[in-house]
Amino acid sequence: MDLIDAIRAIDKPHEDDVMARLYTVWGEKLDENNVLKEYPRPQFQRDNYTNLNGKWEYSIVPQEGGDKIPSSMDGEILVPFSPESFLSGVERRLEPYQYLWYKKTLPELKRSFAGSKFLLHFGAVDQFADIYIGSAYVGSHSGGYLPFTVDITNYLSFTSDQMSLSQNTLYVRVKDTSDSSYHSRGKQTLKRGGMYYTAQSGIWQTAWIEEVPETYIRSVRIKPDSDLKTVSIEVSTNHPTMITAKIPGHEMVKSPSKTGSSYAEKAGNYVFSSDTYPTIGVDPTAGAPSYYHFKFTLEDAHLWSPEDPYLYPLQIESDSDHVSSYFAMRYYSIEKDASNITRFCLNHKPYFLMGVLDQGYWPDGLYTAPSDEALIYDITEMKRLHFNMMRKHIKIESARWYYHCDRLGMVVWQDMVSGGSSYAKPVVSYLPTLFPKVFGKMSDGPAYYKTFSRSSAEGRKEWLDEMQNTIHYLYNVPSIGTWVLFNEGWGQFNAAGATVMARDLDDSRPIDQASGWFDEGSGDYRSVHNYFRPLVVEEDEAGRAFVISEYGGFSLHIDDHSSVDRVYGYKKYATSDELGVAYYNLINGTLKPLVSKGLAGAVYTQLSDVEEEVNGLLTYDRKITKINPNLDPSMLSNMNKALKS
Repeated sequence: MDLIDAIRAIDKPHEDDVMARLYTVWGEKLDENNVLKEYPRPQFQRDNYTNLNGKWEYSIVPQEGGDKIPSSMDGEILVPFSPESFLSGVERRLEPYQYLWYKKTLPELKRSFAGSKFLLHFGAVDQFADIYIGSAYVGSHSGGYLPFTVDITNYLSFTSDQMSLSQNTLYVRVKDTSDSSYHSRGKQTLKRGGMYYTAQSGIWQTAWIEEVPETYIRSVRIKPDSDLKTVSIEVSTNHPTMITAKIPGHEMVKSPSKTGSSYAEKAGNYVFSSDTYPTIGVDPTAGAPSYYHFKFTLEDAHLWSPEDPYLYPLQIESDSDHVSSYFAMRYYSIEKDASNITRFCLNHKPYFLMGVLDQGYWPDGLYTAPSDEALIYDITEMKRLHFNMMRKHIKIESARWYYHCDRLGMVVWQDMVSGGSSYAKPVVSYLPTLFPKVFGKMSDGPAYYKTFSRSSAEGRKEWLDEMQNTIHYLYNVPSIGTWVLFNEGWGQFNAAGATVMARDLDDSRPIDQASGWFDEGSGDYRSVHNYFRPLVVEEDEAGRAFVISEYGGFSLHIDDHSSVDRVYGYKKYATSDELGVAYYNLINGTLKPLVSKGLAGAVYTQLSDVEEEVNGLLTYDRKITKINPNLDPSMLSNMNKALKS
């Protein structure tokens, strides 16, 4: 073990450090009149779309008296960038004892047909949002990472013929406790430093309005079966109607519709899947939704893989509504190979996962990428560096990021967002890092709730609800190959029970129950983090697949491309040449030989630098790639060829 490096890697808060004003190339050329205008839900798309991104008004007020709409605003903010970010034009932190108010005059829309509804969508608002039209309260949403929809039809002012909108004003009130409470916050902290980063708040994904008919398509659930030729599709509508599902060039087999319960009701009050959202403001007397089931058989199906990311188009139509979607024929599983070694499998064939940790942070936009091109760049650059998997680390990304992974060919391991009260770092982080076989075995049951920062019963229930809703929301994404429930014990509790709950919602994907340590023995992986000891394959008593779900962390500070002069990382290098040689030796000399010994996948830390953590393959501003990808271009293909043979 490299004990010196381990001790140096103990993170400390450095909130007083002055951050350099780093911009990505996309942030530098940002057009404030054309901010993230792409359709935000590629897997559930209508022709009708009004983007609300751009200049809004804002005001930050004290919590006392902050429940009233401000009589005046502080200035303008560029939505959907959080007020803490450079690109927002605000650069102010929302404190836990304050409210952030947004104000936006809605465009004057024309109604397409009588009786239609206007749905207001938010990709994500961090952390608690109250919605008003004029002075009328419409509804609320809690949780900073999942999307939601507000039916604002009954609150809008129309012209006398009811076919045009008069001027309407939208207000959004936001409160964010960040890490001062038990709510999910990922790596956000009010005391930035080390592996915890600047807290952000407010609207941070696209806001938009769409008009839908009185009877409209609510959701779709797509499940490719393990036989690699059958796909089941379930559609729901708010009222009974005629529904048609079409895969161009393929005949459909249709089953009757039914009204009432469905898979989606397992999530409780928030019932949704894929890119369709829970809807606030729906008339509770409207009756139960209707469900329609379809099954297609695709002989000689074109299978999806990172090497051949083929997507099938899907069209869903009702009498008055139409949704365009897509899916992939692929199947993820854990199976034995010819040598009786447990492997991750794609389409029933062993597939080595060459992964990279992706925090989803940007120096100019924080949680929000400055453009669609920026999202694409991260994915394509990782593919160029021979990665075929990205672990989205304790953050839920915008729907377009998953779409690009689907179409470009990148397997995704999706983390749940961590929460809980202040972490007891020596117990849950430092000691297990140094001595995992001794300190990484602690139970996460009721006797240890306090140790794992989960004393609050309300907080535990909230996390379980969010975990379920995350699975519902992202269920249809073809590229997601594994759900990761807990990371390094941060807010972990009852992991075995959570695994059962997650598998009940989705039995089509493997589950990494506890990434790092505090493994409860269930899930599909023995998942370890190893930064300071020689990399080895560990035997698992339960016969699960073995993955090194974090390793590497090689650090290189590059002047003028780093946020601060301070360096945080697990092993430091002075030059790009030194880093390149160390990386090459790690991958080809250490990691590659472990594949034949049973290593099913590995996740290198990390895609880019984030603030003082400079162990990225890219600099924080994405202007420099620190390693030479051509050191061994056949590395990944050779790994998977070895598995197949």
